[in-house]
Amino acid sequence: MVPEKLTFSPLSRRQIEADFSGGHITSDAGLLLLREVDKQHQLTQRLARVLDDTRNPVLVRHKLQTMVRQRVFGVAAGYEDLNDHETLRADQALQTATGEDAILAGKSTLCRMEQRVDRQAVINAHELLWHHFIE
Repeated sequence: MVPEKLTFSPLSRRQIEADFSGGHITSDAGLLLLREVDKQHQLTQRLARVLDDTRNPVLVRHKLQTMVRQRVFGVAAGYEDLNDHETLRADQALQTATGEDAILAGKSTLCRMEQRVDRQAVINAHELLWHHFIE
Protein backbone atom coordinates (compact mmCIF):
# COMPACT_ATOMS: atom_id res chain seq x y z
CA MET A 1 0.00 0.00 0.00
CA VAL A 2 1.40 3.42 -1.00
CA PRO A 3 1.26 6.10 1.71
CA GLU A 4 -0.84 9.15 0.87
CA LYS A 5 1.77 11.55 2.15
CA LEU A 6 5.53 11.52 2.84
CA THR A 7 7.05 14.20 5.05
CA PHE A 8 10.68 15.27 4.58
CA SER A 9 12.85 17.39 6.86
CA PRO A 10 11.90 21.09 6.50
CA LEU A 11 13.91 23.93 4.99
CA SER A 12 13.63 26.99 7.23
CA ARG A 13 9.89 27.58 7.47
CA ARG A 14 9.12 25.60 4.29
CA GLN A 15 7.36 22.31 5.01
CA ILE A 16 8.22 19.61 2.49
CA GLU A 17 5.69 16.93 1.68
CA ALA A 18 5.07 14.48 -1.14
CA ASP A 19 1.32 14.24 -1.50
CA PHE A 20 -0.01 11.59 -3.86
CA SER A 21 -3.64 12.71 -3.77
CA GLY A 22 -3.40 14.92 -6.84
CA GLY A 23 -1.73 17.92 -8.35
CA HIS A 24 1.58 18.06 -10.14
CA ILE A 25 4.28 20.35 -8.78
CA THR A 26 7.58 18.88 -9.93
CA SER A 27 8.87 15.92 -11.85
CA ASP A 28 12.13 16.07 -9.88
CA ALA A 29 10.81 15.05 -6.46
CA GLY A 30 13.53 12.40 -6.33
CA LEU A 31 15.86 15.27 -5.43
CA LEU A 32 14.19 15.39 -2.02
CA LEU A 33 15.14 11.76 -1.41
CA LEU A 34 18.66 12.53 -2.59
CA ARG A 35 18.74 15.45 -0.13
CA GLU A 36 17.87 13.12 2.76
CA VAL A 37 20.59 10.63 1.77
CA ASP A 38 23.11 13.46 1.42
CA LYS A 39 22.18 14.77 4.87
CA GLN A 40 23.05 11.36 6.33
CA HIS A 41 26.28 10.81 4.39
CA GLN A 42 27.34 14.48 4.01
CA LEU A 43 28.94 13.59 0.70
CA THR A 44 28.48 16.96 -1.01
CA GLN A 45 29.73 18.72 2.11
CA ARG A 46 32.83 16.52 2.11
CA LEU A 47 33.33 17.07 -1.63
CA ALA A 48 33.16 20.85 -1.16
CA ARG A 49 35.92 20.62 1.46
CA VAL A 50 38.40 19.10 -1.02
CA LEU A 51 37.92 22.05 -3.39
CA ASP A 52 39.76 25.33 -2.92
CA ASP A 53 37.53 28.38 -2.73
CA THR A 54 39.79 31.32 -3.49
CA ARG A 55 36.93 33.80 -3.89
CA ASN A 56 36.77 36.91 -1.72
CA PRO A 57 34.27 35.97 1.06
CA VAL A 58 32.85 39.49 1.04
CA LEU A 59 31.84 39.13 -2.61
CA VAL A 60 30.52 35.56 -2.43
CA ARG A 61 26.83 35.23 -3.20
CA HIS A 62 26.62 31.43 -3.54
CA LYS A 63 28.49 29.21 -1.08
CA LEU A 64 30.78 26.58 -2.58
CA GLN A 65 28.98 23.79 -0.74
CA THR A 66 25.64 24.88 -2.18
CA MET A 67 27.06 25.05 -5.70
CA VAL A 68 28.58 21.57 -5.35
CA ARG A 69 25.22 20.29 -4.14
CA GLN A 70 23.43 22.06 -6.99
CA ARG A 71 25.75 20.57 -9.58
CA VAL A 72 25.75 17.03 -8.14
CA PHE A 73 21.97 16.97 -7.69
CA GLY A 74 21.47 18.44 -11.16
CA VAL A 75 23.57 15.70 -12.73
CA ALA A 76 21.75 13.07 -10.65
CA ALA A 77 18.43 14.41 -12.01
CA GLY A 78 19.69 14.14 -15.59
CA TYR A 79 20.73 17.76 -16.14
CA GLU A 80 24.41 17.34 -16.97
CA ASP A 81 24.53 20.43 -19.20
CA LEU A 82 25.35 23.67 -17.36
CA ASN A 83 22.91 25.55 -19.61
CA ASP A 84 20.06 23.75 -17.84
CA HIS A 85 20.89 25.64 -14.65
CA GLU A 86 19.66 28.95 -16.04
CA THR A 87 16.16 27.52 -15.59
CA LEU A 88 16.91 25.13 -12.73
CA ARG A 89 18.30 27.90 -10.52
CA ALA A 90 14.71 29.00 -9.83
CA ASP A 91 13.31 25.46 -9.46
CA GLN A 92 11.86 25.04 -5.96
CA ALA A 93 12.61 21.31 -5.83
CA LEU A 94 16.31 21.91 -6.55
CA GLN A 95 16.42 24.90 -4.20
CA THR A 96 14.91 22.81 -1.42
CA ALA A 97 17.24 19.88 -2.14
CA THR A 98 20.29 22.16 -1.93
CA GLY A 99 19.07 23.75 1.29
CA GLU A 100 18.43 27.20 -0.17
CA ASP A 101 15.19 29.12 -0.40
CA ALA A 102 16.56 31.66 -2.89
CA ILE A 103 17.74 31.66 -6.51
CA LEU A 104 20.69 29.31 -7.02
CA ALA A 105 23.88 29.88 -9.00
CA GLY A 106 23.63 30.36 -12.75
CA LYS A 107 25.49 28.50 -15.46
CA SER A 108 28.38 31.01 -15.58
CA THR A 109 29.00 30.81 -11.83
CA LEU A 110 28.90 27.01 -11.90
CA CYS A 111 31.24 27.00 -14.91
CA ARG A 112 33.77 29.19 -13.06
CA MET A 113 33.57 26.82 -10.08
CA GLU A 114 34.34 23.84 -12.31
CA GLN A 115 37.16 25.67 -14.11
CA ARG A 116 38.92 26.42 -10.79
CA VAL A 117 39.25 22.71 -9.97
CA ASP A 118 42.83 21.56 -10.36
CA ARG A 119 44.37 18.11 -10.76
CA GLN A 120 45.00 17.66 -7.04
CA ALA A 121 41.38 18.48 -6.19
CA VAL A 122 40.23 15.85 -8.69
CA ILE A 123 42.54 13.29 -7.07
CA ASN A 124 41.28 14.25 -3.60
CA ALA A 125 37.65 14.01 -4.73
CA HIS A 126 38.33 10.59 -6.27
CA GLU A 127 39.89 9.37 -3.02
CA LEU A 128 36.96 10.72 -1.03
CA LEU A 129 34.44 8.95 -3.26
CA TRP A 130 36.46 5.73 -3.14
CA HIS A 131 36.67 5.78 0.67
CA HIS A 132 32.98 6.62 0.92
CA PHE A 133 32.16 3.66 -1.31
CA ILE A 134 34.21 1.38 0.96
CA GLU A 135 32.49 2.77 4.08
